[in-house]
Amino acid sequence: MDKFYVTTPIYYVNSTPHIGHAYTMIAADVLARYHRLKGQEVFFLTGTDEHGAKVAQSAQEANQDPQAFTDEMSARFEEAWDALNISHNLFYRTTSDQHKKGVLKFIQILKDQGDIYEDKYVGLYCVGCEKFITEKELVNGQCPDHKIEPEKITEKNYFFKLDKYLNKVKNKIERDEINILPASAKKEVLGLFQQKLENFSISREKVKWGIKIPFDESQVFYVWVEALQNYITALGFAGEEKNFKKYWPVDLHLIGKDILKFHAIYWPALLLAAGLKLPQNIYVHGFFTIDGQKMSKSVGNVIDPNDLVKKFGSDGARYLILAQFPFGADGDIKAEKFEEQYIAELANNLGNLVSRVVKLAQGIKKQKTYNKELKAKIEESWNKYQNEMEKFRIDSALGVVKSLINYLNKHIDETKPWELRKKNQQDFEITMQGLTECLRHIAWMIYPYLPETADKILKQLGVLEDEKAMKFKELTKWKLLDMFQIKTGEILFPKNT
Repeated sequence: MDKFYVTTPIYYVNSTPHIGHAYTMIAADVLARYHRLKGQEVFFLTGTDEHGAKVAQSAQEANQDPQAFTDEMSARFEEAWDALNISHNLFYRTTSDQHKKGVLKFIQILKDQGDIYEDKYVGLYCVGCEKFITEKELVNGQCPDHKIEPEKITEKNYFFKLDKYLNKVKNKIERDEINILPASAKKEVLGLFQQKLENFSISREKVKWGIKIPFDESQVFYVWVEALQNYITALGFAGEEKNFKKYWPVDLHLIGKDILKFHAIYWPALLLAAGLKLPQNIYVHGFFTIDGQKMSKSVGNVIDPNDLVKKFGSDGARYLILAQFPFGADGDIKAEKFEEQYIAELANNLGNLVSRVVKLAQGIKKQKTYNKELKAKIEESWNKYQNEMEKFRIDSALGVVKSLINYLNKHIDETKPWELRKKNQQDFEITMQGLTECLRHIAWMIYPYLPETADKILKQLGVLEDEKAMKFKELTKWKLLDMFQIKTGEILFPKNT
């Protein structure tokens, strides 16, 4: 079966959705929509991580029961993804009975084969990260990410025998059986193997908000170990396993670099221990700052994606969030440049191209001949676009579309079809025939990024809804539109934002 299973991290519900969460979601959505266009059966998973000390602490600060708190916060994430037109197949919550059942089965497998043992943990724990931290990782005695001193804890835990599987995981990464992208992320992971990677705790004794360990109910699962299992429990592991058999192994885990070690080392080791197949690809995107500063509530620079949707529309927000810097790299967002970028790249570039082509093409006759230069440009663009998409380089694929739009705007400026109409009607119609066909291809190229805009363009071109059911190979072929069905529509990107 030709399938594509893509996941995002599940997001902690200790705070509301922000632009960082949205960045990962939109990237995953672009890839999911692209693979659906190709005719693959896609399963796109996202959700919320709802257990652990950090969530319990946030619930207490809000004077709420943890479950009521997670219900409310999880709903905010769902609302944000709806506003951004995210096409996930399942929004999954770790407080669900299905997840609990799968986690219990998974850990029992590891326990029965002797990969779990009891020991005492003495060390440091950062509640903000929900992870154990070593002295050498501290900066001025504080967690480098959360700028707080970690807790010193001593407690009985259950540990996983990571050392038993480290060499196997390393070999699979080196041979790209687990393909870690970009190359810098793979290099970073292999560098971790040079450090002393110790067996890690899979439980907490002093945390109460979580799933209890089946063989010792005085303990709950360490939230990271439990959360990783959402990728299989959401597919029905330990329950109705139809989707698990259909979609596992995952084709792409899309993550931020702060959780790289958990996904690239710990998770494959756990899967090996459980006898399950390993992730095919792990793509790691970078961090970004806002106007040169890390996002922080105290600084007041946290950007709510809902605010961007209200100002720029769903597609405008998607574009502005995704088009800031190369995918996979760190970067800085200049929030005050959003409106300028919206007008320049969407309203004046893409929007203006569509507007003037459709307006000029009104009511002209269909011609059998076509512009070979435009056809060659479209074929070249599709080849580049698909090559980038297959490598998960969604910023580069978007760059192909932007170059094509620039090329067509320049082509119109040079050929001046409004003047050609006065000199030779047939040549004018041939020119417009080619330009409208180019717009059809642009619509399909931007569909994964700007689905609402793509639909509006196709509607103006008179493209029938059933074209979406076409095989990708047919969809990307050069063909001739029925010119009499072309009609102007609403402005794609209004400037009164």
